[in-house]
Amino acid sequence: MIYYKNRLNIELIDLHIHIGGAVAPHIMWELAHQQGLKLPAKNYWDFWQLITATSTTVQNLEDYVGIMHQWTEKIQSSPAAMERCVYAIIGKEYRSSNINQIELRFNPMKRNNGGQMDLDHIIQSSLNSMYRASLDFGVKAGLIFCLAREFSFELNEIIVKKAIKYQKWGVVGIDIAGPEKHTFEQDPDFARYVKLFAQAKAAGLGLTVHTGETDATGPNSVWQVLKDIKPQRIGHGIQSVKDESLLQELSRQGTVLELCPSSNLQTQAVKDVKELKTIINKLKEFKVKFTINTDGPYLLNSNMKKEIDLLLNNDIMTEEELKQSFALAREVSFIK
Repeated sequence: MIYYKNRLNIELIDLHIHIGGAVAPHIMWELAHQQGLKLPAKNYWDFWQLITATSTTVQNLEDYVGIMHQWTEKIQSSPAAMERCVYAIIGKEYRSSNINQIELRFNPMKRNNGGQMDLDHIIQSSLNSMYRASLDFGVKAGLIFCLAREFSFELNEIIVKKAIKYQKWGVVGIDIAGPEKHTFEQDPDFARYVKLFAQAKAAGLGLTVHTGETDATGPNSVWQVLKDIKPQRIGHGIQSVKDESLLQELSRQGTVLELCPSSNLQTQAVKDVKELKTIINKLKEFKVKFTINTDGPYLLNSNMKKEIDLLLNNDIMTEEELKQSFALAREVSFIK
């Protein structure tokens, strides 16, 4: 008999988990010292506070993303560091919650130390580690490359080209992430991005886009992405509940939202558990497909088992609904 480390007594899947927020602090501590990085923290516990989201360190999405940009991505910026991190995440998620399928996302260009490290070595080390962890733990895994909203189009284009190049080795999709300060359509390179995503899709990569996470653009950015990018999945997308016609369109197209409950609560994208329940009920009412994910488990001091407990303990979802969401996640996974 298999011992399932979650209340649903099933094997789980995580489609939305960032390498920058998913590595144990003690491993990050070791990597920082191995690389001789000068840290503002005098001891391990101060360091833990530095790279973990708490009510005092994270008040919004910018604070949350700032921890990754300032510290975790920097510490992970070497082939050896990425090899250690990818292996550790897959093993830990399997052991903590019995996740046996996982899509890890990261921006390889934010792991090359400002261009000083070779991008191909960063990618190959990540893939090699993924293979080893998959073999050791029996987990199906794939990598998603994240484009960055703050990057130039030319840099993001390089990332997509690398994703296509390494597709046959385990890169399964692309994403674009970062706080939305305006709708995607307002980007002067928007038309070029539409073509770039189409190119990735034609090459066989899955498409997902971070959008509609906060009220910065409301549901407008979700509309634009849905209309022009046409991704199979949307990261977060919770602002969609403010527009019933958008919910109807999401349902009609079968676009899947990658929900990250603890992340949205910590960043105040969702005010409280009551609002989270209202959002999920609205999605259920309009038959919008969604999955449950962790986003950044160590940064959030969470894991998939805790996400399930959060939803069950607050009567937001039933066990059967959660099982259906994980079954859906397997159907829409980019890993084939």
